[in-house]
Amino acid sequence: MLVLLPPSEGKAPSGRGAPLKPESLSLPGLAGARQAVLDELVELCAADEEKAREVLGLSEGLRGEIAKNTELRTAGTRPAGEVYTGVLYDALDLASLDTAGKRRAARSLLVFSGLWGAVRVTDRIPSYRCSMGVKLPGLGVLSSHWRAPMAAVLPEVAGRGLVLDLRSSAYAAAWRPKGEIAERTASVRVLHAPTRKVVSHFNKATKGRIVRSLMESGAVPSGPAELVQALRDLGYAVEAAAPTAGAGKAWMLDVLVDDVH
Repeated sequence: MLVLLPPSEGKAPSGRGAPLKPESLSLPGLAGARQAVLDELVELCAADEEKAREVLGLSEGLRGEIAKNTELRTAGTRPAGEVYTGVLYDALDLASLDTAGKRRAARSLLVFSGLWGAVRVTDRIPSYRCSMGVKLPGLGVLSSHWRAPMAAVLPEVAGRGLVLDLRSSAYAAAWRPKGEIAERTASVRVLHAPTRKVVSHFNKATKGRIVRSLMESGAVPSGPAELVQALRDLGYAVEAAAPTAGAGKAWMLDVLVDDVH
């Protein structure tokens, strides 16, 4: 099972570990595309703070994030699973998983990133600021920059198992499973049961809990239908139907939640 996650805007400070070693990151087929983003991002932030703030879409209060980006090659690192600290990751709480759960997370979880493309939660990275929707002056919109490298690398990473896609639309734009991979891909929406509306905070929190439940349980569903049953067995209210628009379509699962928390 491969679980595709968005990053979080909120990130822990860079760690005290050794500086970034690009060659040590997972998915080495993305190395060239990573280097191109890293080079332009560092150069932009070092050369013109005001332009960098505009390009990165940062408020005045987040100006300090620009200085952080200038130090990406020398800052200390920590595992990506510790760097990302948003609502989804708080609910997932990787640090408190038992040893078996942590091993499953290391094998299964893939975090998409405007800067790195995609990383495993065990990959050591510095803290940074660069979303997938950023348009760098030289490379253009990052979701477009990543499409060709992702298309070359991700099918092999996905293997022959289930792909659980929990990404937001901006990150999903960097790689969309196609063909037979799409047929074993399930995307998840979290809906407030009484209103059938998506609410951002508990959408992210519930997705984090779903991933945690799967890592804790050791469930290894082979496809979307088996995932639906596994989630129901874990206590989630799930509605789903197989795609009817022909081959090469992903499943959409609706997880219904009563409480907004």
